Formats: sequence, C-alpha cells, structure tokens
Amino acid sequence: MTLAPPSHDRGITTLTLDSPANRNALSARLVGALSDALAACAGDDGVRAVVLTHTGNTFCAGADLTAPPEPAAFVALMRAVVALPKPVVARVTGHVRAGGLGLLAACDISAAGPEATFALTESRLGLAPAVISLPLLPRLDPRAAARYYLTGERFDAAEAARIGLLTLDAGPDDVDKALVPVLDGLRRASPQGLAASKELVTATVLESFDQYAEDVIARSAALFASDEAREGMTAFLERRDPSWVL
Repeated sequence: MTLAPPSHDRGITTLTLDSPANRNALSARLVGALSDALAACAGDDGVRAVVLTHTGNTFCAGADLTAPPEPAAFVALMRAVVALPKPVVARVTGHVRAGGLGLLAACDISAAGPEATFALTESRLGLAPAVISLPLLPRLDPRAAARYYLTGERFDAAEAARIGLLTLDAGPDDVDKALVPVLDGLRRASPQGLAASKELVTATVLESFDQYAEDVIARSAALFASDEAREGMTAFLERRDPSWVL
C-alpha cells in the first residue's frame, strides 16, 4: 500500500502516506497515487481542505532510491499541491528527509510534533536539493537554506519553524491539538474565499515552478546519472560511508 484510504471529517479530507516498508519514500507508485488523490479532492465540492499525514515514525524519507519517480512527475506532484484550489495542511509526527522536505514545503500550512526531525541529505549522496528547491527556496530563510543545503545537518521542529519550513512547532503538545484552531478556521472560510486567498499567498511559489522547473529537472537527472551519485547511493544502501568522506 502507498496511501491509506482517505478519511473525511466535516469537510477535511485526510490523505495518509502509508508505505512503511520504505519509510514513505517517494517511489513512482506513491507519487502517482498521491497525485490521483489530490486530483480527486480538487474535484470534490465536499472537500474544504486536505490534511497530509503519515503512518509510522517517518513522514517521508525522500526519494525511493530503488524505484524513484521521474523528476518531472515529482515536480508535477509538488506543483499540484501548491496549485490545488483548497488548502493543504501537513501533519508531521516523525522524520522528514530530502525530497520529503519538498513535499512539506509545497503545503500551505504545516505543523510538527516533538518527534519530528528534518534534514536535506542530498549533498551527502553526491546530489543536490534540485527539484525540491522550487517550493523550498521561496519559503526558507536564505542563510538557513545555505547552511542546511550544504551540510545535511539534522534539525528539529523549533528550528524548522524558525527558518520558515514549518508554520507551527507544536512543542511538547500534541500536534493535533495545535491544529485545532487551524482546521476550525478553514471550516469557517468559504470555498471561494479559500481559493482566492491561496492564489495570493502561492503566487511567488508558482512563479518559481514556471521559471525554473525545466532547469532543475535537467540538473537532477544529470546528478542522478553521475559517478559520484552512484557511489553515494550505493554507500547509503550498503550503510557505509561514501569514498569522499574525510
């Protein structure tokens, strides 16, 4: 399974990433299933907003290195989240890595609990956060982006909120408690009001997609085909340091 059956509660549809075998990594199958589910939500007048969450202790581990999606397909998924005429709220209670941060950044509102950790690990694999830069860079503090893009360091929910990746750090409280006023506000808003308001706040993110998507897709493909990336991914799967570690 890649997605659990959607659940519905007073206009809120919850989509749950449910691929525990690979820690909800972005396989071609998962990207396709999530794209289809979002399209269904877009066409359903009973859906006021979407919550995107996960099973297990990982929201998304990044790309599935054994069955990765085409970069263009992943870009299309992130753009679909940004362009959906209904708010998308990320509910995170676990780890987020690499491409998972792109999916998170595409959401309109995001909240994480104390168990959540984040890292842009691409540079350690001979790669770069290329396609996920489309939603990430318009949202992140530039100095923080430089640090975490380059070092691959892990950071917590408080730091994620400080640098603009998260809307809400739930702190020691339950993430669902932190989201109560958010979901209440969305239920009180009109469908037209939500769609028009979302257009305003996502305009610069969509501009990023429209201007740079082709370039970052090409960069991503070139990096994945390189010798260094091959060594980095092999080392990751073999649970050893790649050859360049000093």
